[in-house]
Amino acid sequence: MPSELEKWYAHRDRPDVVLVDGFHAVKHALRFGADVLVVLATDKPAAMALAHELAPDLAGAFEILAEPVTPAVLAELVPRPHPTGVAALALRPSLDFAALAGRTSPVVLLEDPRHLGNIGAVVRLAAGFGVTGVVTTGVTDPWHPAAIRGSAGLHFATAVGRVDLDSRPAGPVYVLDPDGADIRDLRFPDDAVLAFGTERHGVSDQLRSVAAQLVAIPMRTGVSSFNLATSVAMALFHWTAARPA
Repeated sequence: MPSELEKWYAHRDRPDVVLVDGFHAVKHALRFGADVLVVLATDKPAAMALAHELAPDLAGAFEILAEPVTPAVLAELVPRPHPTGVAALALRPSLDFAALAGRTSPVVLLEDPRHLGNIGAVVRLAAGFGVTGVVTTGVTDPWHPAAIRGSAGLHFATAVGRVDLDSRPAGPVYVLDPDGADIRDLRFPDDAVLAFGTERHGVSDQLRSVAAQLVAIPMRTGVSSFNLATSVAMALFHWTAARPA
């Protein structure tokens, strides 16, 4: 029977497999039903202590799955090992367009995002607010290991994938733009697509042209922009705050 390390070498180059780096990311992957193929830990007793303290529901899974490896081995396998010394490989789920179409909560659309940490932070927000998912346009893979690390593995708690703007999820598109209507004066429907451009360039003319509504978050004069993830957080809080209790 192959060891976990042998499984790692066998699976790591598969296009449908992603790196899940860090104890908390692996914890969330397991908790939200990811198909985890292999787990490695440079200090299994320390990982088990974290599991018993922070995720007792998963302690049994960590005990079974985690195989000890040396820090040197993990450093060869993972570009920048997490301080917890835990890493895993998991199957990357495909984007479920049927679920997006039948949703009862918004989808966040990021137009051509480039900062992987911001993508991860937005996915973490989407999971926390319980919205349907996050879709991105452009060349950056939202399932890049750095984005998964930024989301603490919460990619597996919501739908995440890359789309073309023309194949975006159905629903009225609310584009966050400084020239839009004040967000405080409107309410997002549950099937909204909340669309955000880049911090430097804003949204494209193509995205603006499909907007049902341009929406502005109030900002002090002289301040250029909010961080992308901060803007998403404010928009999602506005959505949830306006819903019936």
